[in-house]
Amino acid sequence: MRISISDRTLCSENQSFSFKEKLEIARQLERLCVDAVELPAIENVKTDTLLVKTIASFVKRSVISVGVGYTLESLKNAANSVITAEHPRLRVEVPVSTVGMEYTCHKKSPKMLETVSELVEEAKKNCSDVEFCAIDATRAEVDFLREIILTACKKGANVITVCDNAAEMMPEDFGKFISNIKAYIPEGVALGVLADNKNGLAAGDSVSAIQNGSAVIKTTTAGGEIDLETMGNIIKNCGGKNGFESNLKYTEMNRIIKQIGRIITSANNEKSAVTVREADYSGIRLDKNDTKEAVLTTVMQLGYDLTDEDSAKVYEEFLRVAENREVGAKELDAVVASVALQVPPTYKLVSYVINSGNVISTTAQITMEKDGKQLQGICLGDGPIDAAFLAVEQIVGAHYELDDFQIQSVTEGKQALGSAVVKLRSGGKLYSGNGISTDILSASVRAYINAVNKIVYEEA
Repeated sequence: MRISISDRTLCSENQSFSFKEKLEIARQLERLCVDAVELPAIENVKTDTLLVKTIASFVKRSVISVGVGYTLESLKNAANSVITAEHPRLRVEVPVSTVGMEYTCHKKSPKMLETVSELVEEAKKNCSDVEFCAIDATRAEVDFLREIILTACKKGANVITVCDNAAEMMPEDFGKFISNIKAYIPEGVALGVLADNKNGLAAGDSVSAIQNGSAVIKTTTAGGEIDLETMGNIIKNCGGKNGFESNLKYTEMNRIIKQIGRIITSANNEKSAVTVREADYSGIRLDKNDTKEAVLTTVMQLGYDLTDEDSAKVYEEFLRVAENREVGAKELDAVVASVALQVPPTYKLVSYVINSGNVISTTAQITMEKDGKQLQGICLGDGPIDAAFLAVEQIVGAHYELDDFQIQSVTEGKQALGSAVVKLRSGGKLYSGNGISTDILSASVRAYINAVNKIVYEEA
């Protein structure tokens, strides 16, 4: 049996992620091949809708699941946000225990039944994939739980998820609970579980649920449900002997989850708008004896998607660089930035003025040329690099996700050349720009503009 992994990291109530961090987490989950990436209900229509649509632009394999809230208006907002996704899903989540219904929604059983019927029916009109989540299901009245689940199925839900939020059931009892529900849901409707881990029972409950017919497991990397890595390891190490598997990329799981962990850690600390991240690529070491396939596979691991022509250029430049030394991740980034996707510059740097100090706010004034016309951007920033990048974005009129930013010395001495590599992500694709100068600010600005020119050229 194939187990679907539906990850709820971005639904965590205990974390406050920035827009960029949410995009990065979604991108990493997509790379890991989770079956569904869950997002909460739309609260800020403008910002949250933009987030969902941006995620939809690069999450193509995984389902994008958005909560619909409790009203038809919030459902409409969710449907409008996810409409462009390759695999959209609308998720109806309501409490079904007596206490939960009255405390959260101020409704008794008959009214909640009507609400679920209306929401699922309307969701089905807007999206073919609809999930019904019964929150606090293990404390619900048995007859009412059966009635509300069958109502959701009748109105079109194709995934039913029951949640053990109390985390008080032992795995064996939870297995029996799942078996009873599995017996009455219609054929073709997938049964999923969410097991809270506050008492350390989530792993046992999830495995017991699988053994009794559950095909969907909700996970997280931010605390709450069963940990994604734990569930992945259970399936990897125990699934073969017990008849279940998943689509997860086990070989990349540890590295990707560590990367998400770094994002979560960063989200809990104050930081500047420019994040300089040191990805876990320290083990990359290539030399002139490595094959073209090995080099290009490593380039793909760094996140680049190159054409055959650019792949050939990258390998040729790699051989030149590797003639007398080993090549690590940073050197390989520089190789890609210097030879791949070289395009006619849409924007050219004319001048820049950056004012910074410990008693003034940092400002950057950038002047660039496009089609013979000079364009100017002036921005405040959290440091000179941040201000300069924001000024470039102001001129271009677009914001790009900063995936990585590296600075290194090329030559030695007081007049040493500094090399800057900027990696931007647009539409889920990575673009790398390189800049070299004795002035590190100049190198950084030139690298950013170089990457922007590649994006603008390809997306024109």
